[in-house]
Order: sequence, then C-alpha cells, then structure tokens
Amino acid sequence: MELTEKTNSQKRVFTGRLIHVRHDEVTLPDGTETIREVVEHPGGVAIAALTDQNELLLVDQFRYAQQRIMREVPAGKREPGEDPLVTAQRELQEETGYTAETFEFLGEMVPTGAYLEETIQMYRAKGLTFVGTHLDDDEFLNCVKVPLEDVVDQVMRGEIIDGKTIAMTLKLQKLLEEEE
Repeated sequence: MELTEKTNSQKRVFTGRLIHVRHDEVTLPDGTETIREVVEHPGGVAIAALTDQNELLLVDQFRYAQQRIMREVPAGKREPGEDPLVTAQRELQEETGYTAETFEFLGEMVPTGAYLEETIQMYRAKGLTFVGTHLDDDEFLNCVKVPLEDVVDQVMRGEIIDGKTIAMTLKLQKLLEEEE
C-alpha cells in the first residue's frame, strides 16, 4: 500500500524566535485532501558523556512547557548550517564544562514525527576533561554525574521522562554490553 502524502501547498502561519509553524495542504494516498500543521525546528544534538567511572553526565533544567525540572543528557539546538559534531562539542562544554577526546555518532532520532520536523543527532563522548562551563545568558542548569546503571533504573521507573535521554540511555547501555 502506498503511504506517501503529496504536498500541494505550504503557508507559514507563525514565525517565532526558535520555531516556525506551517500549514500544509496535502493529498493522502487515497486521494483525499487534508491539512497538516508542521512545527519547523533547526534540529539539535544530544550527548551521552560517560566518565571513566561509568557515570553519565546529566543536566537538571527547568522546562517551561512542562512546568517542571527535568533531568536530561546535555543537548542543544544547531545553528543554521552548523555541523552537528561542532554543535555537540559546543553544547557539551557549555552545559557540563567538559570537553571530550572523542565523539562517536550514535544515530538520529525524531522526537515527535507527527508534527515536528526536528531531528536530533546523537553522540557518545569519551575521554572527558573538565575545563569550565559557558552557559548561555538565559540558561540555568545543574550538571550531575550519575552511575549509568542508576540512570537506567531512573528511566525504567519513569523518573527520567525526557525522550532523547531515554533513547540515549538505553542505546548506550546496549552498546556497552556489546563492547564487553
């Protein structure tokens, strides 16, 4: 069965500082016409930074849309045209104060494919060295080191609910098992 939808027209209905919203008219595979609302986002990166003691660097940050403090892997928005690796290197240092000897690409994830264009490029950072944080002016967070097995437990108990953090934690756990 054909699943692809054909875009007939696109109209931007909101232009924001970070996101834009588009109203698309599409034709479904059966010929029916409908509307799709799409949130445009430049994309981001997320970093699973693991210390030599098998601790994952996480950040606690207030997330306004959720109205709560959330525990997450370091992450950030890509600048237009910026290489995702450069974004990952910058965001790791800004948010945690650490640089890494190596960054390994772990793949891409889509947080919410139903209406959001954003993709997140995932990296594992190894060989960490603390050099000091450089938070953005509007960024307030605390960096914590948590043993990976405790992070996995927090994910499984529903204490960590951030999608990118859940995906990266479980992916990292599996990769480490395979490397043993």
